[in-house]
Amino acid sequence: MQYVKEIVGFGPRPIGSESHKRVENYILGRLKGLEIEQDAFEVSTSEGKFPVRNIIAKFTGTKDGIIVIASHYDTNWPLRNTPYIGANDGASSSALLLEIANQLRGKKRQGYSVWLLWDDAEESMKLPWDDPESLYGVRHLAQKWQDDGTLKKIKAFLLEDMVGDADLNIERDTNSAPWLEDLVYKAATNVGYQSHFFGRLMAVEDDHMPFVQRGVPSADLIDFNYGYNDVFHHTVEDTVDKLSPKSLGIVGTVTLETVRLLDLQVRP
Repeated sequence: MQYVKEIVGFGPRPIGSESHKRVENYILGRLKGLEIEQDAFEVSTSEGKFPVRNIIAKFTGTKDGIIVIASHYDTNWPLRNTPYIGANDGASSSALLLEIANQLRGKKRQGYSVWLLWDDAEESMKLPWDDPESLYGVRHLAQKWQDDGTLKKIKAFLLEDMVGDADLNIERDTNSAPWLEDLVYKAATNVGYQSHFFGRLMAVEDDHMPFVQRGVPSADLIDFNYGYNDVFHHTVEDTVDKLSPKSLGIVGTVTLETVRLLDLQVRP
């Protein structure tokens, strides 16, 4: 939760802004000493040209294969001139990945390699929120990894999004791989948090979709209904007081248990 507060403390962080750059540097600073890859490029949009930077922290394992855990860190462009800080939508999951990095740091991985991905330029440039001018970071990276052969090594892509809601109810996403969603639920059951998972069924269009479309087994851990009737989502009311450290702990614990179960699986 402290990381959430520090990220939102930079203010709104739409791509191209000074605060966005400061958050990039903040994430890189927290990852100092780790193996880092940066996927930087420029994107042309209807709103102009912008620098985009995906940040990947790599933890090498003993098994041949990669588990990617992802979160976007930018905030929404249409709300750039408002005090929208995206505490849940972007900051909660990006902060959680920083804590997962702490949990993995300095330990030899007896399983697949784990790559933590902070993907950029996820939010739509225009209304409506699912405008095609979005997901720039993950679309670029999915294509890059397809071209260089990395994609074939990815055993699972786990996306974290809007995971800090004090009233935590993670959706079962019909765009995700059913077997991987089942494994997430088994992990939640193993650690006693199953009541927070999969009470609702819906199709979520999120940063996992470029990987889903390329055949990578993916699961989106998202509580899409943020506030009664989703009243806080993409509004200036998306603030830290709506979040809970317990929710972050639940999702983090279930994510690490999912990784443990994936390490034990024998899959092609």
